Amino acid sequence: MSNKRDLKKDINYVLGDIIEAVYVWELANAEKPTKESEAVIDEAIVTFDELIARVNDRGAENKKAHFKAISADLETKGRALIEKINKLK
Repeated sequence: MSNKRDLKKDINYVLGDIIEAVYVWELANAEKPTKESEAVIDEAIVTFDELIARVNDRGAENKKAHFKAISADLETKGRALIEKINKLK
């Protein structure tokens, strides 16, 4: 089981890397419009805020299951964002 600190670091690293990948794509494709890439960044920031709020929620009765669910959501949302990066034109 992840503890709260490790889970927060994982969220920060994963979503930070996704945002960085979008910036690299923008630099490599400077002549193309970036509305789609900006939407991916905005979605990553919203996802970050949601997951951190859930980590900080003290009302969870079963902490292990709560953190496991957050970790699973991070993985699925992270994969979805990566797919969106891969589909950028």
